[in-house]
Amino acid sequence: MAATNSRKSAYTGNAYRQRNQVYIQGNTARKLQVVPSEYERRPVKKNTHAARKNRERALHMNVGYVMFLVTAMVLAGFVLTGYLKLQSDITNSIKHIAQLESDLNTMKLDNDERYSRLTSDINLEEVRRTAIQELGMQYAQEGQIITFNGDDNDYVRQTGEIPD
Repeated sequence: MAATNSRKSAYTGNAYRQRNQVYIQGNTARKLQVVPSEYERRPVKKNTHAARKNRERALHMNVGYVMFLVTAMVLAGFVLTGYLKLQSDITNSIKHIAQLESDLNTMKLDNDERYSRLTSDINLEEVRRTAIQELGMQYAQEGQIITFNGDDNDYVRQTGEIPD
């Protein structure tokens, strides 16, 4: 009960109590009494002479340890430099491949365009007229066509004369 009375007396005028909660009116927070932490309450230990010597020895590095660290850093530098070079080579290869693919697509489009232009320029009636009139070719007659069964090869070898 004493704690409640002291709390009420501390907030007179600026605070009021409602349902066991304290409301403080105003725009600043009140300073609370800070409880010292366990770290602050602990007694300060005096370091012994042996402990002080051990700490001083731990702070000093010997030559072997320094050389080990330098060697490790140089080795890490070489490994990282090699890694960066490989990464750069991969990036350059990807760019080169993309350029070659672009060139291939350009060549394919150019080839298709030329092919379509050539096929559209061919006049089959002119070819037929030239073959019949200038070269003396004729259409095949009924008895001139010879059919045979092949062995699924892509080409036929003629081993003898074709009879007339």
